[in-house]
Amino acid sequence: MIPERLKKTLNYFKEGRISEDEVISLLQHLPFEDLGFAKVDHHRSLRHGFPEVIFGRGKTPQQVLEIAEKLLDCNPNLLITSAGPQVFQEMESLHPGCQYHSNCQAVTVIREPRQEGRGKIGVFSAGTADIPVAEEAVVTAPVMGNPVSSCYDVGVAGLHRILSQRKTLESCSVAIVVAGMEGALPSVVGGLADLPVIAVPTSVGYGASFGGLAALLGMLNSCSANVAVVNIDNGFGAGYVASMINRRRNTDR
Repeated sequence: MIPERLKKTLNYFKEGRISEDEVISLLQHLPFEDLGFAKVDHHRSLRHGFPEVIFGRGKTPQQVLEIAEKLLDCNPNLLITSAGPQVFQEMESLHPGCQYHSNCQAVTVIREPRQEGRGKIGVFSAGTADIPVAEEAVVTAPVMGNPVSSCYDVGVAGLHRILSQRKTLESCSVAIVVAGMEGALPSVVGGLADLPVIAVPTSVGYGASFGGLAALLGMLNSCSANVAVVNIDNGFGAGYVASMINRRRNTDR
């Protein structure tokens, strides 16, 4: 995907509406723009097919807003993860249509909806307490142009629950499976379906789960060879990787 600023600049130059000097001036912030506290990567969409995503946690609301404005100058769509309601309130006043996804505290601005996925991404959570992490994947994948189907509370403590989702699984190109506790669900899903499974360990669980470490290790040791693992609570990373896999599929399911 060509950044919006670059696309417009090239078109204006071809049409003779701007001079060479004006082109250079308009493109002076490519490939990145230095804000002092952040270097905004305007070439990310050229490399990955989607603009840089802002990780809100640890940044002040003002820093997030400044980065967001620079990204939206060059791109129609934006995703901010771990943003919080204060960032949303500021963004909403500046960008009509801005949405806040309270389950995962993400903020999205969608001015040009995309449809690039060649199949459907399925998101499954083992328990209800895992939903906030699953929701981060559910928000990320559609922003990147993928249809998503989600199904929650289908953990292995009641195996019939995930077995009842066989048809949904078989309709997907990629599955994201989110689980805490011992993290067993991705192995089961991997054994049921002939598709890539992205496992997401969560920090949900009692003391011996060690903040998600037990689930992480269980997933890394999965005997299902089609299971890959992202970091603890990283629903965004799972949604991002699943989107890239789905975009590269040769055939629809």
